[in-house]
Amino acid sequence: MLGLEYFSFEELWSPMVFFLMAALVILYFYAIGPWRERRYPNEGAASSRQKLLFISGMVLYYLAQGGPLELLGHLTFTFHMANMSISYLIVPPMILLGIPAFIWRHVFSHHFWRPFRFLMHPLLTLVLFNMLFSIYHIPVVHDYVMLNFTVHRIYYAAMLITAFMMWWQIVSPVKEWSRLTDVKKMGYIFANGVLLTPACALIIFSGSPLYATYNDPNVWAQAMGYCVSGDPSALLAQFSGPSFFNFLPIVEDQQLGGIIMKLVQELMYGALLAYVFSQWFKREHADSDSDLPNPNPAGAAN
Repeated sequence: MLGLEYFSFEELWSPMVFFLMAALVILYFYAIGPWRERRYPNEGAASSRQKLLFISGMVLYYLAQGGPLELLGHLTFTFHMANMSISYLIVPPMILLGIPAFIWRHVFSHHFWRPFRFLMHPLLTLVLFNMLFSIYHIPVVHDYVMLNFTVHRIYYAAMLITAFMMWWQIVSPVKEWSRLTDVKKMGYIFANGVLLTPACALIIFSGSPLYATYNDPNVWAQAMGYCVSGDPSALLAQFSGPSFFNFLPIVEDQQLGGIIMKLVQELMYGALLAYVFSQWFKREHADSDSDLPNPNPAGAAN
């Protein structure tokens, strides 16, 4: 139905990416197991929740950037934006929360990182991720990145790193390193939603195709050359272009992609905003209750 039957197992599942993800998972279990017991015996073991978050995050990232979803993201803009949502809005907080705090402390307490600490200023991380993400969705930039393999890899790596930096401010895997109070975190989450809105609006409300990668057969075939083997021009001999795989007209596919991105953003930010607010509310009320006078001082003395 989606056209995946036309592609080989290697093109669908990217074995090299799979082995890289598997190696990272093995390294994770070594770090939270034998390495922790040797270097940090007093640290508690990783919880089942942390293990589930980390593994789920790795599986999702593999599917979006190395599995069938990655190939589908080259066929339709809807899947492309679903992959962007998974890679930069869902996976980073899962990975951050899945790795125990002692590992983060071990890695980033090294003096090597001191000259770069200014990069973790909340305002800078806020601007960096949203700027890179928004610029990427300018049509001329998007098509250039999709057609140049080295630039594509570098740009995607930069977005992933800045996504982790941005999410660090919100989920704070090492509590003593958190720079934001709960109230400031709520403002930070709201600001992220505002800054991503123009890029989503550009896509959703455009009445014409924006990206040659998804509407020009020749450009599409060239972009497909990075995820399929053989001569990309052979794709045009076999298929008419991206429209062959798309169940929607080009503009509607484009708009649906923007809607998916906006919905995932609102769901993620809304859920975290509700969580941070509830934590702040409980803390405020706990502090208020502790300040109340004891209604039975005599009984307390006994």
